Formats: sequence, structure tokens, C-alpha cells
Amino acid sequence: MKGTRISRRGNTAHRFYSVVVFVVLASLDNVAIGLVPPLYGPISTALDVPQRMLGLVTAVSFLVSAVAAVAWAYVGDRTNRKPLLMVGTLLWAAGTGGSALAGGYATFLVAQFVGAVGLGAVGSVGFSVVTDLISPRRRGLVMSFWGLSQGVGTLAGTLLGGVLGATDWRRPFLLLTGVGLAATVAYLFTYDIRRGQSEPELAGAIDAGNEYDYRISRADLPRILARRTNRWLIMQGLTAQAAFGSLVWLPVLFSQRAEAQGYSPATAVVVGSVFATLFQLGGVLSIVGGLVGDALQRRTPSGRAMVAAVGILAALPFYLVLFFVPIRIDVPDGAGSGAVVTAVLSSVLTEPSVGLSLLTAVVALALTSANSPNWFALIADVNPPEHRGTVYSLGNLVNGVGRAAGNGLVGVAFAGLRAAFPPPLNYAVGLAAFQLFFIPTGIMYWLAARTSPRDIAQVHDLLHARADRLEEGRAPS
Repeated sequence: MKGTRISRRGNTAHRFYSVVVFVVLASLDNVAIGLVPPLYGPISTALDVPQRMLGLVTAVSFLVSAVAAVAWAYVGDRTNRKPLLMVGTLLWAAGTGGSALAGGYATFLVAQFVGAVGLGAVGSVGFSVVTDLISPRRRGLVMSFWGLSQGVGTLAGTLLGGVLGATDWRRPFLLLTGVGLAATVAYLFTYDIRRGQSEPELAGAIDAGNEYDYRISRADLPRILARRTNRWLIMQGLTAQAAFGSLVWLPVLFSQRAEAQGYSPATAVVVGSVFATLFQLGGVLSIVGGLVGDALQRRTPSGRAMVAAVGILAALPFYLVLFFVPIRIDVPDGAGSGAVVTAVLSSVLTEPSVGLSLLTAVVALALTSANSPNWFALIADVNPPEHRGTVYSLGNLVNGVGRAAGNGLVGVAFAGLRAAFPPPLNYAVGLAAFQLFFIPTGIMYWLAARTSPRDIAQVHDLLHARADRLEEGRAPS
């Protein structure tokens, strides 16, 4: 029996390697997402288009990726997921490389959309795979690493774009293309994760050599949407991502503050990227949110949703402070990127206003980061294995709509506010207004806390019944 367990579930080293690969790849697709916003200025100059047109590309790319993810996830919930992940990774690498080679706006637009289609596979199909590697008791913790990797990827994209692309905006795109090709090779050696293998109710049946053959069908879609917790988990993304989507303009806020203090545009781009990256380090504390969610979930089946609701609502005042606290920027204008980065990091200790802003940002990001791991874990908790990728993708679709709206409309808001508030104040006021979308998000998590206990119990009962059916040799029904 012990030998069977290893062969069916993979040895520890292979499983660990597979988890690492999927987590790293989840970060890489977000590097691609975060690469463009810090380079709006240089790219708009090179392609001879207004910056708002590039903001439109980012916004629509979010939506394209989210729509593609639904199709990727549905196919992934029915077939072998590994080839889909490899094809998706190759697509986003091709789109990133095409963006670097674009000589005009239309070519850049098409390349970004090709990359967005590939990104849809990495997120939705990858989520389904990872949930089959994690036991319910540790879902919050491991999914915090999954979510954290995405946040780190976004930060890395922001930093990579701002620093490496300050003098040549094409370089970071070419670098990421090479990394994407290497990631495809890494997929070849991952463990072929079996659907449902992490569920305690199915452990005996799977270890005995039975295959969990249940797959999603079109008839399941109404049942998915009839599950009340799913509705709240999906819809909260509309308002949450409107707020989160606006935050891709954070580098622009800080670069505008640098320009207002007399720095050149090239130096200001680096300053904005470094400050935005530094101020989002609080996202690392999503691990705490995952741990707290796991601990509270063991005490009450509404625990994860409660943690997410409190975190989202408590973060709002800290965001408002962050945007309006004035900071004094003291960096060598015209110096190399390394010197500017060093000066910004030193200012955390030498400039009280920078230190205060950093503390505020860390608290705000730490609180909102409780949302991510608990959202991931809740989707796995309230859905059977063959539904999880599709539910995640539906949530991601709504997230994409919300993020596209937040990213696109906040740009329009900045332009409208400019008449009353000169830069950079118009950016601060616009960003602050969009954080109010966190209020309905918190309310929807509170409602999910009321519905999740019943939905979790129904999934447990369903998996127990299916395990009995598998052990008796009966076909799925």
C-alpha cells in the first residue's frame, strides 16, 4: 500500500518541484501584466500615441485574458491539463516577444492580446492543478504563496519595466520572452497531478487505484451558479478589482510627484517604479492572512470569508492616507538606475515622510492581501474538483471586467480631475475615490461567510458518496 501511495501521488521531491514550478509560473504571468504601466511614457513616445491609448491596451488585455481563461478552464476541467499549460505559456511568451518587436501601435496591440490569451491558461488551469496538490487544512497557507507569487510578479514587472526599460523600453520584454520559453521546458518535468487527489474523502479510493473520472459538463453550469457562495465569490471581484485595477497607476502617481519636484522624466520613471514596488511589499503578509484563514476555518466553516471581509474593510483608511501623505524625494537627477534605487531605499530611513508612507502602505497591503488566499481556498472548499478551474475562471472573468474598468476609468478620472487638481494631486484624488469600491467587496465577503458553511458541507457529502461509488466499482453519475 505504501508503494502504491507513492506511485499514484508522486514522491515528495517531485511534488515539491511541481508546486514550485506552478507558483513561479503564476508569478511570471503577472510580471508580463505589470511590465507595461511603468513604461507608458517611453512606449507612447516610441509608438507616437497618447498614454491613455496604452492604458486602454492594458485594460482590454485584462478583459481578453479573463474571457480566454473561461474557455481554457472549461477544457482543463474535462481533459489533461499539462499540455494546456504549456501551450498557454508559449502564447504569452510569443505575445511578449511580439510587443518588443512592435514598430507601431496596432502591432503592439495585437501582440499584447496574443499574450493575454496565453495568460488566461496559466491562471485558470494552473489554479485547478494546484488545488489538487493541497489538503484542505493547508489551503489558505499554500494559496497565499500562489497569490503572493502573483503579487510579487506584478511588483517584479513594475520594477523590471521601470529600471531595465528606463533607457530602452524593449529590453524587459525581450528578457521576459526568454524566461517564458525556459518556463515551458520546466513544465515538461512536472508531476502529472491527479484530479481530486488532495481530498480526504477520496484518499482511500484513489490510493486503492481508482480514478476520479468525474468531469464538468454544460449541465453543471447552472448548478455552479446556484451555489450561493460562488455567486458572492464571483461578484465581489467586480468591485474589488475596480479598486485593485486602479493601483497599476501607483508608479505614475509617484513619478508625477518626482517631476513636480523638478526631476527629469527618465529619473521620475525610475523613482515612480521603485516607490511603487517598495510600497507594495505589504503583500508579502498575505501568508499571514492565509494562516489566519486556515486557523479560523478549522474553528468555523465561515472563517475564511470572515478574515477576507475584515481585511478588506479595515484597509480602506490606510489607502486614503497613503495617497495624500506628502513625501520628499531626494535622489540624484540624471544618475544611473542603481544610484536612484539606492537613494530611494535610503530615504526610508532618512526621510520621515517616506518612512510613514511605507508603514501605511505595508498595513494597507497586508490587510487587503488577506483577500487573495482565502478567496482561492474558498473556491476549492465549496466546489468539487472538476468544477474548480471553471469557477475560478468565472471569478477571474468578473475580476478582469472590474480590473479593466478600474484601470481604464481611473485614467479618465485623472484627466477630468486635472482641471480642479493639478498633478500630482489629481492622481491622488482619483486613486482615493476608487478605493471606495472596497466597501461593497467587504459586504459580499460577509454574505459569503453566511452561506459557505452549508455549501462546504454539501461538497463533503458529495465526495463521500462518490468515494463509496468508486470503491464499489460503479461508474460516475
